[in-house]
Amino acid sequence: MKGSGVLKEKLEYDVVVVGGGPAGINAAIASGRMGAKTLLIERYGFLGGMSTVALVYPWMTFHTSSGKQVIKGIAQEIVERLMACGGSPGHLRDTVGFTNTVTPYHPEKYKILALEMLEEAKVDVLVHSFVDKVEVEGNSITSIHLTTKSGSIHVTGKSFVDTSGDADIAYLSGAPCLKGRESDHKTQPMTMKFRMRGVDLNKVKQVMKENPSNFYKKTPINELDELPLTGVQGFYKEWNESGVPINRDQVLFFAGPEEDEVLVNCTRVQGLDGTNVFDLTEGEKEGRKQVLMMADFLKEKVPGFEKASISAVGTQIGIRETRRIDGQYSLTIEDVIAGRKYEDTIALSGYPVDIHDPTGKGVQANDIQGDGSYGIPYRCLVPKGINNLLVGGRCISTTHEALATTRLSPSCMATGQAAGTAAALSLKERVHPKDLNISLLRARLRENGVVL
Repeated sequence: MKGSGVLKEKLEYDVVVVGGGPAGINAAIASGRMGAKTLLIERYGFLGGMSTVALVYPWMTFHTSSGKQVIKGIAQEIVERLMACGGSPGHLRDTVGFTNTVTPYHPEKYKILALEMLEEAKVDVLVHSFVDKVEVEGNSITSIHLTTKSGSIHVTGKSFVDTSGDADIAYLSGAPCLKGRESDHKTQPMTMKFRMRGVDLNKVKQVMKENPSNFYKKTPINELDELPLTGVQGFYKEWNESGVPINRDQVLFFAGPEEDEVLVNCTRVQGLDGTNVFDLTEGEKEGRKQVLMMADFLKEKVPGFEKASISAVGTQIGIRETRRIDGQYSLTIEDVIAGRKYEDTIALSGYPVDIHDPTGKGVQANDIQGDGSYGIPYRCLVPKGINNLLVGGRCISTTHEALATTRLSPSCMATGQAAGTAAALSLKERVHPKDLNISLLRARLRENGVVL
């Protein structure tokens, strides 16, 4: 779909994917490759979602704690193509020790690669487009309305995939949604991430080897001589003595994508609702204030940062949690920790539970038992009440606690591919997504490289 200078007030598609983050990109590619006429809609001027808009980096994780890769498919294809163009070193050991691997990537190269892969799949892309209305007849979405710089656009579709992260389409359609933890609806904190250049990572590594107790207990200190430094969690002493007014308990940053560069994940904005424009406004202001405080602290107190300076700040504040659908099944923390698998599993994940406290300083972490992976049921992608809607990414159906693992980008990539595949396959089979033959869907996913 190329601009002609004339506003097309109505667009018609088989599958409409809303949200151009990792889940939406993979959903649209999967749908397009199955021959469905597919449109991907994104509100920013570029794709990548939190991975590019909010500098969420690196991707964590494609593997279990033992190193078995459980996320492949389109997600792995993206990594391999980034490696081929110098946009990623591939999967590396996590020197924080929280997961087995992390996957660094260059956000600008990811933006372009995503567009190339979408074009190859014959997917149309529309950016700078914000969904402000969803039309529903009976129990089906008939169309969505976009606000754009060139006016309103009316998009009809046979099937819709919500990868907005905030369950925007589900919410506007009237599908039941939940938000935050059950007791008080508070959500995990927002974080304004930023990058710094001029960091001496060799000095950082030396300090870690000299004082291992000042770093995360699972940090592979004894292997640092052989491993590239990918991430650091700790500097507890320096942080506790700093008096910086940010409600967290440690320093966390990740190396790359350049040799002297790090991504700092240390700001923490609590008590705000990421679906409330007034709260978002306050969050953006507070997050950017914290960035400057954090950068000053790092330069003054953390070895290796003496000559560092801010090189990039997120286009927007990073959102961990907002709305999620109340779907046919809600994945629970017990499901995750037990490593449960299901007859309708459409994706696996090996990322542990990682709940950033909505009000306190800490993080609740729980490992996965069994083989180190858990299954995500197809039912988590299917909302109640709307027949032709599927959901992928951060806003699938889970509890607050389980969302703390499904929200990570590789998991979102996997559920996105499943949602896009299911949307196109449902149209081929002429059934509603909730009635789709699960064996048929799982077989198609396996054919396309998904591990189940």
